[in-house]
Formats: sequence, C-alpha cells, structure tokens
Amino acid sequence: MSAIADALVTWLEECSSPEAMEWLTKTRQALLDGAPERKFFMAYSSVSRHFSHEPLGKVKGDGLREGWRPDRWVQSEAARAVLLLAVQAPDADAYRVLCDKLCASADANETVAFYRALPILPFPEAHAGRCAEGIRTNMSSVFCAVAHDNPYPSEHLDEIGWNTMVLKALFIDVALAPFVGLDERANPRLMRMLCDYAHERWAASRSVSSELWRCVGPFADEAALADLRRVVETGNDEEKRAAEQALRAAAEARQGD
Repeated sequence: MSAIADALVTWLEECSSPEAMEWLTKTRQALLDGAPERKFFMAYSSVSRHFSHEPLGKVKGDGLREGWRPDRWVQSEAARAVLLLAVQAPDADAYRVLCDKLCASADANETVAFYRALPILPFPEAHAGRCAEGIRTNMSSVFCAVAHDNPYPSEHLDEIGWNTMVLKALFIDVALAPFVGLDERANPRLMRMLCDYAHERWAASRSVSSELWRCVGPFADEAALADLRRVVETGNDEEKRAAEQALRAAAEARQGD
C-alpha cells in the first residue's frame, strides 16, 4: 500500500500548491506515527480546505493495482486516500470499525472519496459489508463511486450483492459499461432477473436500457432468446445492435457447451 500512497502523493505534487502538500505530508506522517483517530477524522474532513475538486490528471494505476482508475479521481479524493492509507489500525476489525465511524459522519464528497478508495485500502476482505451498504444508497454519486471504474465490487461482492448492484443501476438509470468485471460476473440468476425486469418495463410501456442485454446473452435460455429476438424485431437501432450482440454471445456459449 505504501507504493500506492507514494504514487498518489507524487501525482498530487504535480497539480497542488506547495502549502497543500506541506499540510498533507505533515498530516500523513503524524498518522503513520500513530496519531489518535480524532486527528485522522479532522484531517479527512479538512482536505477540502487544501485540495480542489479538479481532476487528478492523466495518471495510470494499473501497474500498482489491476483495474484501478485514479485518472477518474479528483485531487481531494486522492488526498483523502493518502490519509486512509496512513491511519494506523492493529487489525482488520479495528480498521473496519474506523471506516464505519468515518462513513457515519462523512458528507457526500467525503463518502464518495472513501468508496473510490476501496480497491486500495488495507484489509480488503473487511470492507465487503461497507461496499454492500454503498450500493443501497439513494445518492447516485455515492452509488457510482462504488460501481464505476472500481474493481472492488467484482472481486469481493457475493453473487446476490453483485446482481443487486447491476439491477439497481438500471433502476436509477446509471450506465453499466463502467462496471469493472461486468462480463466476468454475469450469471444465470442475473440473466433471469434482468429479463423479468425488462418484462416489467414493457408491461408499463417503458423503455429498456440496451445495456441490459449484455449480461443476458451468455446465459440466455429459450425465454431469454425470445426476448432478444423481440428486441431485434421491434427495438431502435441501438437496442437492435445490443440484442444482436447478445444473440451472438448466446450462440458462442452454446457452442462451447
């Protein structure tokens, strides 16, 4: 984790003021030296006084953490991640409790920063429950911090949690394309849930996101294949392309069986 924290500091140095970096360097060291929790909570909240909400820049994190996209972060999120990586906890339970305390009092931007940092936090197994809590939120910015450009959910959510996240994205009109592991985590139960959801939308004379069919194709049963053919026959151009691609995925899956 120290290599990731050092990279974040280096990237911040390129886009932040010397005064902000001096504050971050001193605060980080104090936390590494075992400063009390209250100093961490105060510093985490104070980040917005020192760092902007401007993009972090054209940086790459794949060499440090597979699937990590810090180029989608803003500067204040990176600074908060540095603090999350510096605060000391004796074990996974203690760190999880600290994170729970943080999220209980954090504002929207602070919460988003925490969820964006999930893939680089220590004790990764300890945060699955917190991740599941994040996808239950009614705040789209927080939901997207969990679901978009974040490898943590695909690695640590169980099937129920993953399927819930995909379905909720459709309910709140959030894109599926930025989900890391979307194709790898597709499964038969999700296929059936999505087809049922599509039928509910059709019954209410409402549109169905073309992205939905991406998770249906590889596991399509006869009923799902009929749904896909219906979209090819009646959908708009975008919907037809998505359904045709799903039908090709279904055919490839059957050939592989």
